[in-house]
Amino acid sequence: QLSPATVRLLLALAGCDSGFGQATARHLDAMGFRVFASVLDPQGPGAQELRRSCSPKLTLLQMDLTKPEDIQNVLQHIQTHTNSTGLWGLVNNAGFNDTIADAELSPLGKFRACMEVNFFGSLELTKGLLPLLRSAGGRIVTVSSPAGDLPFPCLAAYGASKAALSLLMDTFRSELQPWGVKVSLILPGYYKTGTTCDPAFWNLQKQRLVASLPQELLQAYGEDYVEEINRQFIQFMKVAVEDLSAVVNSITDGLLAADPAVRYYPGQGLGLMYFIHRYLPYFVRDLFLKGFFINPKLPRALRQAHHSEAKA
Repeated sequence: QLSPATVRLLLALAGCDSGFGQATARHLDAMGFRVFASVLDPQGPGAQELRRSCSPKLTLLQMDLTKPEDIQNVLQHIQTHTNSTGLWGLVNNAGFNDTIADAELSPLGKFRACMEVNFFGSLELTKGLLPLLRSAGGRIVTVSSPAGDLPFPCLAAYGASKAALSLLMDTFRSELQPWGVKVSLILPGYYKTGTTCDPAFWNLQKQRLVASLPQELLQAYGEDYVEEINRQFIQFMKVAVEDLSAVVNSITDGLLAADPAVRYYPGQGLGLMYFIHRYLPYFVRDLFLKGFFINPKLPRALRQAHHSEAKA
């Protein structure tokens, strides 16, 4: 295990407004490392909390991963301050999802938005910092999601972007091995972070989704179908874990352990979930995910068809 005494570590963390990123930035700063923490809103409560609770060594940088000019500004700042030392670690933590719905009901723009932040933004930042990471023989730690490995109902846009991210980082892991750069993935369970557990946020998103759906599609599924998905998701929020320390410890291990794991699975129930995914038939896995997460009711058109058949 490395320590500040043995290596002058410079670490870049993306997505520190709240959740895992903010908690990890605080933890690593307290351990004595020099941290560059990016936030979406430098005047927001998350950034203010980091200024209040961290040492003067922590540098806050504004970055929206959907804006190449923001990424370039961050890259230039980090390069200026680390050219002589290299960069020891990059933590890709920024993530985005604002839609809980079937893939057919999710607007194409939502898929693109998830890909922009969760995949392309992380790709551009990682590629930009690779020369510094290679010169230090450093680490890349990326927070992905089990939704990128398993077909969670109503998470297609988010899950597809995380699947792409996981495969990308696995490819980087293989390709960067000769350079001594080690790459780890974090696949956390369900934790209370940012807006992910705010019922008001998800109720608003549901209303916007219903208002945006073509009439024919809304007729086929039914507004009550979308309402039920939202109700079940808000109910699922109650299992969210508030203590983020297991994830923070996994990220820290990925950065500092002499031989970090390729994948970390912080969170309860993930072992069973992956066992079912790998070893049992698909229908068992699908039933498990519906029972664990969201089990949508029958769409309106199918209910009407069943009703007509029953009458006949």
